[in-house]
This record gives sequence, C-alpha cells and structure tokens, in this order.
Amino acid sequence: MKELLKRYPNLVSCKEDIEKTANILIESYKKGGKLLLCGNGGSSADCDHIVGELMKGFMSKRSLTEEKKREMISNADYINLQWLDELQGALPAISLTAQSALNTAFCNDVNPELLYAQQLMGLASKGDILFCISTSGNSKNVYAAAVVGKALGIKVIALTGQSGGKLKEIADVCICAPETETYKIQELHLPIYHYLCAEIEKYFFEN
Repeated sequence: MKELLKRYPNLVSCKEDIEKTANILIESYKKGGKLLLCGNGGSSADCDHIVGELMKGFMSKRSLTEEKKREMISNADYINLQWLDELQGALPAISLTAQSALNTAFCNDVNPELLYAQQLMGLASKGDILFCISTSGNSKNVYAAAVVGKALGIKVIALTGQSGGKLKEIADVCICAPETETYKIQELHLPIYHYLCAEIEKYFFEN
C-alpha cells in the first residue's frame, strides 16, 4: 500500500476501501468462491484485464506444488510432465462482458439492462463476489447486476469515480477513485486493481 500511495498520493482517500476489498476477496477465495466482473467500454476491458492477472501468474510464477502435481498424476498418469512445470496456479475469475453469444442473444430477445444480471442466475453461488466497474457508478446494466447479486446473497464490490453513483448505495464496498472525468477515473482504476491482484496473489502463492 505504501508504494501505491507513493506513486498515486491522491488515492489516500480510498486506502481503507482498497484494503477492505483485498480482505474480502481473499476471504472469498479461501472459502472456494470465485470473482465475477462486469462493466462497459473501457471498464469491460478492465474486467478482462483483471481476469488475466488472476487466472495466471501476475507478479509471481505460481508454480504448482509438488502435492498438486502428484494429485494430477494420480488422476491421469499419462499427463505430460512438462505441462506440470509450465501450468500455473489460478484464482477463478470470470468476465461477464466476454460472453458475446449469450449477451447479444439476451439483449435481442429479452432486456439489455439485465444482460449481466442474467449471467448471475447461472454462475453466482454463495461466497462469490461480484466486482462492478463503472466510472459514473450509474451504468444501468451494471447497477442491475449489483441489485440481483445482492438479491442472490453475494457480496458486491464497486469501483467507480468520485461520487460513487447509485452503486455506492448498495455495494458492500465502493472504491471511489477521486476524479470526475472518465479517462482520469480509468487512469486510477488500473493501479487500484493491480494492487488488489498483487495482494491476492501474494497471499495465496508467496506464503
């Protein structure tokens, strides 16, 4: 956190919420939960980016433990042993924005406002976390997902701009990047979620 605030001192106003979010995510993963992410435009790209940092090595190689290798060999003794040296530990994360066939079908057939919420009906389980990214905090489809997520009993984390918008009213934690212009908010979102990914990775793969 010290390095993050040294590089981005204006994030001091978010310090408590960033640390709280890291702890919530770690606790979810400890209990077998997964992370579901949604956002639009640049925030959609951020969702994919976060998935990339969690599902493979980010700052650590995340080599498989010898115990994990033995388990996999016992299940399939014909597995290529080199693969076991190249595969990495992963933390389950799904970008709801990436499901183009489902999303376009639901938008066309039912209601575009509920395209992310619909995915929660099939993917969300108790103990999961919904991570909502919206610079305004008011994106209709993201807000609908947050409401449905709460209705399904999962925790909701929001990453927004300064005001927090409607998401701030219902999220368990809302990290409000202290800017009001979209591109400036997005410039702060990246170091925030990089910090979160690094902290989670450190907990699970560097202890």
